[in-house]
Amino acid sequence: MDKSYKLYLFWVVSVCLILNYAELILTEAAPEEALITHLPGFNGTLPSKHYGGYVSFDEKNLFYYFIASEKNPSEDPVVLWLNGGPGCSSFDGFVYEHGPFNFEEGQPKGSLPILHLNPYAWSKVSNIIYLDSPCGVGLSYSNNTSKYTTDDWHTAADSHAFLLKWFELYPEFIKNPFYISGESYAGIYVPTLASEVVQGIKAGVKPILNFKGYLVGNGVTDSDFDDTLTSLVPFAHGMGLISDDIYEDVQSACYGNHTDPHHDCSTSIDKMHDAIDGLNIYDILEPCYHDPNAYKDGKGNTSLPVSFQQLGVTQRPLKVRKRMFGRAWPLRGQLKPGTLWPELAEQGSVMCFNDEVATAWLNDESVRNAIHAEPKSIAGSWELCSSRIIYARYSSGSMLPYHKNLTSQGYRALIYSGDHDMCVPFTGTQAWTRSLGFKIVDEWRPWFSNDEVAGYLQGYDYNFIFLTIKGAGHTVPEYKPRESLDFYSRWLDGKPI
Repeated sequence: MDKSYKLYLFWVVSVCLILNYAELILTEAAPEEALITHLPGFNGTLPSKHYGGYVSFDEKNLFYYFIASEKNPSEDPVVLWLNGGPGCSSFDGFVYEHGPFNFEEGQPKGSLPILHLNPYAWSKVSNIIYLDSPCGVGLSYSNNTSKYTTDDWHTAADSHAFLLKWFELYPEFIKNPFYISGESYAGIYVPTLASEVVQGIKAGVKPILNFKGYLVGNGVTDSDFDDTLTSLVPFAHGMGLISDDIYEDVQSACYGNHTDPHHDCSTSIDKMHDAIDGLNIYDILEPCYHDPNAYKDGKGNTSLPVSFQQLGVTQRPLKVRKRMFGRAWPLRGQLKPGTLWPELAEQGSVMCFNDEVATAWLNDESVRNAIHAEPKSIAGSWELCSSRIIYARYSSGSMLPYHKNLTSQGYRALIYSGDHDMCVPFTGTQAWTRSLGFKIVDEWRPWFSNDEVAGYLQGYDYNFIFLTIKGAGHTVPEYKPRESLDFYSRWLDGKPI
């Protein structure tokens, strides 16, 4: 072997080693500056790698918190999680639903909540991204406040831009199966974003995402099916919340006249609302807590219904947020396109949820520093549901064509509902899933968790599933964490639920 050939072999081997090393770097390319090494309130060892930071474009800074899977991060799916509102932070899901921690309440005022590992975290079986979207929500912000005016289309486009940049930052996950998930108004966010992603894939936009499907929990979908008459009335009657007389009165006065009800219909609907006025709209089995002073103006007047003014006052010391809107679709909100959210918020129903734990934790500067979020002086105070965005709701119209289009192209879909949610009742969701006209391939049956009936399922053609969770409210994993992890993990694995 002559000297020149030896040099050639040495060169070939060296190039291969360099390329292999470069590939190794790429497969471990998560930005180290985004790595979260500790969290105030948590004294244990993180069960997997956590990352936090901003993806910036078009004067917008979108905050994300990313958790690598505790099982097999290199192969497990990557799931994007979006809370609804519109305008509610995805830290709602992180803190109160399926995040890696349970947050202990009842700490002395001014101290941080104590964090414990959540045995039913969705990061047990998947990599998961919690994204604050649109800009102006949660920890996401812009120095140009005009960026806080948005709608369904712009939100989908921005979330898609975020994903493309995020996968450039984390290229080791580009080959993993990718899913989009969310709840409530994310019934709009998820299908519109999924459509943006699919269009990008078809257009060859880089990086090419390995998109496989989507999940929606108690999601708004279509104005006709989410309408009070189609959804809430049969739910309230079926649950024994209104009498046969009230139900029959509504049917007689309102049937066939949904969009412009005459006076008799309005009167009948008011009777129904009087009957359910004191219930927790997010879970009719749960108490509804309120601090009556939280809703009084400077003159001592209150906007609360009489039935709410004393409800739960002596049973729970923590105040409920003062905003009239909240995590979700308001109970009596009008489902008309183009309505600006702050205007509609004044018409919404009072919610029954307390967010002091998340507010205390995410507005603590040591927490913000640890998760690489900007301080309040730059990004503003964290609110569960933002009061600074202006959102044209329902601007994208019905989601039914989106679901048909996505599933017909082979993308999997799981539509799930807590069956005690009165905010987006399962009755409307069951009706619209049936309306798609897909062939039933798995007829209505119970599904099981821990050897107990956990809910009911109907499977359709095109890998489309409707699932209920027995006894769960609007935010399903908050009420039924074990059952939620069960159906989530089975569905991601492609196993029967």
